[in-house]
Amino acid sequence: MEADHYENLPIASVLLPKALRLPVGVIYQVARTAADIVEEGDWSAAERHARLADFRAGLDAVASGHLAPVHPLLFGKLAGVVAQYQLPLAPFYDLVSALDQEIDTTRFADQPALLDYCRRSAHPVGQLMLHLFNAATPANLADSDTICTALHLINFWQDIAIDLKSGRIYLPQSDLERFNVTEARMTNGTADDAWRALMAYEVAYARTMLVRGAPLALRIPGRAGLVLCGIVHGGLRILERIEQAGYDVFRRRPALDGFDWFVVTTRALAMWLSRRVGVRVTSIEGNA
Repeated sequence: MEADHYENLPIASVLLPKALRLPVGVIYQVARTAADIVEEGDWSAAERHARLADFRAGLDAVASGHLAPVHPLLFGKLAGVVAQYQLPLAPFYDLVSALDQEIDTTRFADQPALLDYCRRSAHPVGQLMLHLFNAATPANLADSDTICTALHLINFWQDIAIDLKSGRIYLPQSDLERFNVTEARMTNGTADDAWRALMAYEVAYARTMLVRGAPLALRIPGRAGLVLCGIVHGGLRILERIEQAGYDVFRRRPALDGFDWFVVTTRALAMWLSRRVGVRVTSIEGNA
């Protein structure tokens, strides 16, 4: 998971009930520390894998009630939060697994492979937040996972040009082949008919997922539910910006400006007050 996803945690915590800000801060510290192993420093791939193995041992210590061999203060805080809020440790292990994969993986063979990575890198934070809110019902967890995957995909499509520069491509290789798009043409920034057809498909897929999970926001009470409405519509607005640019994400990164945030806020309030998602989606296969 990219750093941006972790950085959103402390920002979002300001909008949370005061009682939850401390545990959210601890979750952020744990996620950020693990991510730094992959993203920071000049360690070799083998050294990063070894450090993540040590980090995983810290989670094992929390599970067994022992002192962690690494970052004892951090894992001590985590142990307290886990005990107080009965948090599952599986999301933390999933996150470390995704980070471990990120060290070596720069391509994904097909959509199932990409979605499996999203399952481990994007789902954990949403799952943990639901547990903190005591709202981790099967339906809520399923919708949260769907929203988190959709937002992860949207971030990938938004950052295609940035990821290309670092040698990463998150578009499934099977989709590139299906739409006759080559990596060389991507590197050249070629936004032709084949590219637009590919991106129309990927955008429609992400939009369908986001709308499918959106009812979760209407089941979460208080400010948190309203904020989640905003998150949903923020993601949808990014997809609109990608479409408005003719799917050319190479020359300018699609991002939200002041007017876009006004649109997002208006739509989020309308969704919250009407208790309806109010967004229609077309068939994914219709864009294939």
